[in-house]
Order: sequence, then C-alpha cells, then structure tokens
Amino acid sequence: MGSEVFVHNTKGRFNPKRTLELVEKYKITTLCAPPTAYRLFVFENLSSYDFSSLRHCVSAGEPLNPEVISIWEKHTGLKIYDGYGQTETVVLVANFPCMEIKPGSMGKPVPGFKVDIIDDDGVPLPRGEEGNIAVDVSESRPVGMFKEYWKDPEGTEKCFKNGWYLTGDRAYKDEDGYFWFVGRADDVIISAGYRIGPFEVESALVEHPAVVEAAVVGSPDPVRGKL
Repeated sequence: MGSEVFVHNTKGRFNPKRTLELVEKYKITTLCAPPTAYRLFVFENLSSYDFSSLRHCVSAGEPLNPEVISIWEKHTGLKIYDGYGQTETVVLVANFPCMEIKPGSMGKPVPGFKVDIIDDDGVPLPRGEEGNIAVDVSESRPVGMFKEYWKDPEGTEKCFKNGWYLTGDRAYKDEDGYFWFVGRADDVIISAGYRIGPFEVESALVEHPAVVEAAVVGSPDPVRGKL
C-alpha cells in the first residue's frame, strides 16, 4: 500500500483559514506544520471544521507553546507531537505515539542518536540543570549527521568539542528524561546573574487571549546586565 503526500503551496501571506479548509476538503490524515501555523490555527473557529480524517499531528522548527497544544487537542481530540532537529542532523529529539506527551517538551532522543545536556567543558549535567544540547560523536558520526560546513573549517571545528557535536541550543532534562527547550545559546538573557530562556517568557505571554505571537529579547541595563 502506498500513501500520498499533499503539499500546500502557499503564495503570499500564510492563510490559516485556507489551510484548515484544505485539511477538511482533502481528508488529510497526517498534518505536519510549523509552530507558527498551529498558533494561527487556534485563533480560527476550529469547531466549524471536520477533522475526522486526521489521525496524527506533528510539529517542528521551533518550540511549540503548551497553551497551543492544549487548545488544538480540545477541538480536534489529537495531540501535537513536537520534535527537535537541525539541518545538520535531521530529527534528534521527538515525541512518539508510544510515549506520554508532556505539553511543551521536545520529547526524548530518537533511536540512533545519543543526545545529552552538557556543560561548556563537555561534561553531562544532572537532570534539571540547563546546559548545551549535544550529540555524542566520540565513536562515530550518527547516520544523518552532516560531515562539515562547506568551505568553513572554522565553523565546523567550533561545533565539535571533546567528542560532542554542539547544536548551539540550550535545554534541560527532567526526571523522566524529557528534554525542555530553553533557547539558542546566544539568545539566553542573563539578568542580575539569572539565566532567562526567552521561550519560557513567550509561552507565558501567548496564554493571554489577546496575544497571537510573542518575541522576547533582552534590553541592556547598566546594573543588571539585561532586563
């Protein structure tokens, strides 16, 4: 048995209403969309669509806020399976149907990749501590991982350290081994010695019904460093 891939070629500004109409019209069974699309979907009248054909929903590209996941499930009866990966690596961490979903979590490492949270010296950190998302390449490069940045040996060398590939992103693992995204290593806001992940603040902001999208950046402060 085969399957059909349906690609919606959006021209101009993304239209969430039109996309939902296509899901209903063409009886889409698996929906793959970036978090921004899901955030816009939940502001539509979801109860007016027939989602009976949908069996599986996935998201990747950026963190997906727990509030969006909750609203989508309320109206469709389906959980959104979020995942994390890069162009350099394909999918590294994901949620699978066999797992309990923790809204807001990226899930757990996929088979074939040893992914961990390490400090700046390459030492794995205890669960609950924020650090660098890294892939163990001490013995070999996992299938699917890039070899090098084209004509950029310095960039390649910078992301490989002490047997690890550094993704440039930060996260932490909870007691159950689920990964929780904090932000890009260069996006984390340090204020009065505290490390603040922009995604956590953004997730809190989008819980307000008047907020569709949120972006958080630090503002320089002579006393606290950033606000």
